[in-house]
Amino acid sequence: MTPSQTPALDTSTIRIIGSEEQHVAHNYHPLPVVVSHGEGAWVTDVEGKRYLDLLSAYSALNFGHRHPALVAAVEEQLGRITLTSRAFHNDQLGVFAAALARLCGKDLVLPMNTGAEAVETGIKVARAWAYRVKGVAQDAATVVVAHGNFHGRTTTIVGFSDDPLAREGFGPFAPGFVSVPFGDAAAIEAAITPDTAAVLVEPIQGEAGIIIPPVGYLAAVREICTKHKVLFIADEIQSGLGRVGETFACDREGVVPDVYLLGKALGGGILPLSAVVADDEVLGVIRPGEHGSTFGGNPLASAVGLRVVEMLETGEFQRRAAALGEHLEAKLDELVGHGVTAVRVAGLWAGIDIDPAVGTGREVAERLLGRGVLVKDTHGQTIRIAPPLVVRATELDWAIEQLKVVLAG
Repeated sequence: MTPSQTPALDTSTIRIIGSEEQHVAHNYHPLPVVVSHGEGAWVTDVEGKRYLDLLSAYSALNFGHRHPALVAAVEEQLGRITLTSRAFHNDQLGVFAAALARLCGKDLVLPMNTGAEAVETGIKVARAWAYRVKGVAQDAATVVVAHGNFHGRTTTIVGFSDDPLAREGFGPFAPGFVSVPFGDAAAIEAAITPDTAAVLVEPIQGEAGIIIPPVGYLAAVREICTKHKVLFIADEIQSGLGRVGETFACDREGVVPDVYLLGKALGGGILPLSAVVADDEVLGVIRPGEHGSTFGGNPLASAVGLRVVEMLETGEFQRRAAALGEHLEAKLDELVGHGVTAVRVAGLWAGIDIDPAVGTGREVAERLLGRGVLVKDTHGQTIRIAPPLVVRATELDWAIEQLKVVLAG
């Protein structure tokens, strides 16, 4: 950034960033802003400057910063009990699980903490199901995945990624995964064998740049999985819970997977909460002692998760994301050919490919920072927009005006 693009950082910001650089492992490359407060779609830094948050912590903040209903749920539960472990029952988990199962139209919920844990759990469940229900020989089960996927950063998960940044230097990797092109249902069917336990896909690929598959792809995956007695596992960790204008991205095609993997927004942007949700014939294969988590299903997270489900049950946030998404798409389409080479929009979720003549995605994100808008780049030339679902149309319009200024140089 040049001085004309963003004000010079003050001493407090420099000090805080310096301390972080010195004492925090460099596994991220944050933009140079130090956030101290947030409310709704806006955050404030330590210098008192306000920014419109168009990232929402990668969809973890679907309901905005410090949504009053979610804060109230936390405050109430903090005054009672926060953790028991699953060694004992607590009075929040069962109510939360029943509500989430109802939202998904499934029987059972297996609670965890992070999205990557949900994915790892889904893989374990699929393998156990293959051996105990489908009759696959022990240790022979395979899972079909998609090129360009992002399901987390554990060693198992990066082992079936094709992103060199995620893979290189972290092997050896676990076997048992077959990768095919995303959006190609015929390739999935060709990869299925009698040993296939599951097909694991993101209905829309987030980290890849909001890559939306062809219409009919998810329906075809559902049909193929049913035909070959293979589990369809939908990673809705970023795409689910209202983001795309439906409760789940699979709803865009009226498709119901065998297994939902949920996270991010499930914790209301307040604390980690994830879940695997499926019917009893699938999740019922897990036996006591085979899988668990000390914090999984804790009463504090369950209280927040229950409130999230209740908010989604009204349909308000889904309708809002759908309507504002149409508005956003119309605005972004006007930028194609004017510093933007392509846009992809699903509800309030957009990938914007930046013309290299304008700069990299990172450079555009830095310039937008200087104009009070927070976005994040991915894969070099793409920036992502995922505002909280409480954002206003006028705020989106203002953000697009800032982007126009940045693109114009």
